[in-house]
Amino acid sequence: MRAVVQRTDRSSVTVDGAVIANAGCGLTVLLGVAGDDTEEDARYLTEKIVNLRIFPDNEGKMNLSLIDSKGELLVVSQFTLYGDCRKGRRPSFDQAAKPDKAKELYEVFIRLCREAGIAVSQGQFQTHMIVALDNNGPVTMLLDSKRQF
Repeated sequence: MRAVVQRTDRSSVTVDGAVIANAGCGLTVLLGVAGDDTEEDARYLTEKIVNLRIFPDNEGKMNLSLIDSKGELLVVSQFTLYGDCRKGRRPSFDQAAKPDKAKELYEVFIRLCREAGIAVSQGQFQTHMIVALDNNGPVTMLLDSKRQF
């Protein structure tokens, strides 16, 4: 699994002109699922993301996690995180999971975040979405459950 993790002041998802999800201060996560991912990958990313110390403490240093800061989380599925652009001009998505598997692991990730005590909003799976966010910092992290980067 791959995640683009952004520290945000607010974020939202709009589908067909209607806001379907939003989050206040916290994180916005774009989440991609690979064909060989398992629930272990979801567990790894959940633990990493909810405990990632990227929020400022009283001295302004990044020492607090999403849990510590009582932040909110917006999760958006994004298969394009597995787009391979090394050949030609059109990305290949061969590494991305098929929709049924991707949705299952996307929902596992969301459930695990909620079980960790995080307030979670989510995009609509396999739908064209408009994602709006105010990146604070900007702080953006790339995570991969296979630790490729």
